[in-house]
Amino acid sequence: MSPSALPYRPHNHDACVAQALTEARSICQQHNARLTPTRERVLELIWQSHKPLGAYDILAVLAEDGHNAAPPTVYRALDFLQQYGLVHRIASLNAFIGCTHAGKSHSGMFLICRSCSNVLELTAPGVASAVNTAAAEESFRPDDVTIEVSGYCPGCTSDTPHD
Repeated sequence: MSPSALPYRPHNHDACVAQALTEARSICQQHNARLTPTRERVLELIWQSHKPLGAYDILAVLAEDGHNAAPPTVYRALDFLQQYGLVHRIASLNAFIGCTHAGKSHSGMFLICRSCSNVLELTAPGVASAVNTAAAEESFRPDDVTIEVSGYCPGCTSDTPHD
């Protein structure tokens, strides 16, 4: 297991949240973008675990917090966070996960555990290069590459029957 496989190791989620918020403030400041309290809270909620959150899950927590937010408010916040590379959308789950490489241009590659729902953002430059090379051979120029791999994390592998 790589040292970056944080979702699969016991750790302090508060440190993940604090680092993500610090990076978000810095990135927004560099781009002269406004990280509103609602946007910041949405990012904080997304980073509270390594399980992807849907927009309505976020909306429910905001309501518990006393925010009078409507779905468009949450979707606008998520769009903003995606625009600045702070979160990724996991299409297969219609949910969002914090970006572990915020502020860096990269392809989104994710390992999604079918059992515990943890998601690991994978760093695999060779895979991204292979996709771009294969696309170029077909005269195709990708502008967004996201790869989602479903399976079982190390913690769930021993508990899960396999085909």
